[in-house]
Amino acid sequence: MGIPLLLFIFFVGVPILEIAAFIKIGGWIGLVPTLLGCVVTALIGAFLVRLQGFGVLQRAQAAIARGEAPVEDIAQGVLILVAGVLLMTPGYVTDTMGFLLLVPPIRKRVGRAAIAHAAANADIHVVGGGWGERARRDGAGVIIEGEAVEIRDDD
Repeated sequence: MGIPLLLFIFFVGVPILEIAAFIKIGGWIGLVPTLLGCVVTALIGAFLVRLQGFGVLQRAQAAIARGEAPVEDIAQGVLILVAGVLLMTPGYVTDTMGFLLLVPPIRKRVGRAAIAHAAANADIHVVGGGWGERARRDGAGVIIEGEAVEIRDDD
């Protein structure tokens, strides 16, 4: 699926689905409850995104402290961010997609698929010293004490 098709689906298909969902749900429960439902799902979504986001951040920090690259945790964090954007976008279709991304087993599966897709299709070059404690074991952190004396020729 190419980028132009994805953009078409996102900017044309999703709004059409949202309008259809609003009409259908509004017909079942009325206008005010339909609009309040969007506001309530956005508030609940914001709370869940914040809660799960902090959990992923803590796991990523623990992985870095162990000297591991937190690749999966970063993918989880990006998907939680996407879920937050979807939940803040008015509409029931985007809210459903956002809430699905907040379900950990679904999010992990999507994250692993995204990592596999990136690994297969991206040209990735890693440059740097490493993660966590391993990066500090080369002696670069040795402190040498001494005193400095200023010497002037004009004395």
